[in-house]
Amino acid sequence: MKIVIFSGTTEGRELSYRLADQGAEVIVSVATEYGNEEQGQRPGITTLTGRLAAEGMRELLSNADLCVDATHPYAVQVTRDLRKICGETGVEYRRLMRRGSGWTDGEGILAENAAEASAFLSETEGNILLTTGTKELNCFHNLDPVRLYPRILPTHEGLSACETLGIPHRNIIAMQGPFSRELNEAVIRQYQIKWLVTKDGGIPGGFPEKVQAAEATGTKLIVIRRPEETGEPFEEILTDCIQKIRQKAKTSALD
Repeated sequence: MKIVIFSGTTEGRELSYRLADQGAEVIVSVATEYGNEEQGQRPGITTLTGRLAAEGMRELLSNADLCVDATHPYAVQVTRDLRKICGETGVEYRRLMRRGSGWTDGEGILAENAAEASAFLSETEGNILLTTGTKELNCFHNLDPVRLYPRILPTHEGLSACETLGIPHRNIIAMQGPFSRELNEAVIRQYQIKWLVTKDGGIPGGFPEKVQAAEATGTKLIVIRRPEETGEPFEEILTDCIQKIRQKAKTSALD
């Protein structure tokens, strides 16, 4: 059984390992070299690296039995494209949805997107810890770069994005998460952070630890709204996929 997983999350990696162990032919598509590094190498898994346009996705899904979308909750366009392509080609589509944290805007400020968060911050003072990722950095171009302390993955892409905005090198925090509450607190205190901008990446993304650190230090929290979507939890998709793999194996044995 050929299963294509569009990944880049902890859950996607774990699913690929579990399904390969069951004998499935697993192809994992990740957007970056960092994602490839995290995915690692396992028997039965082929990893492809690079962001795919719609036609690339369509080609990859040709002859696939199943597509699992295990991309990040904020990767809206990828999910939209995959749903459309699978609907057109007849490939079964499953969305592995990461559970939210249950955070409410009573605990901070909710922004619709990074641009709205940036506009709000333009009317404030104080240092800003940005934990929204490299892709959203440019949305904060209207702010004084001296105020910005982006926490990014230690990649050339991330460093280049910071340099393009003129962010001082001493402000760049190049680290791989997720991070503990204690480490978040240490960063906040070290850089005298007044504002923490983040996404609700759920428990696997270390979101609760950010909230706790903000509360402990009196830092004001700005959360970019999580896109609404429908999907299924990890265990449900895993169980169903294993059943399909075993049924396919039985059918093949009878042929």
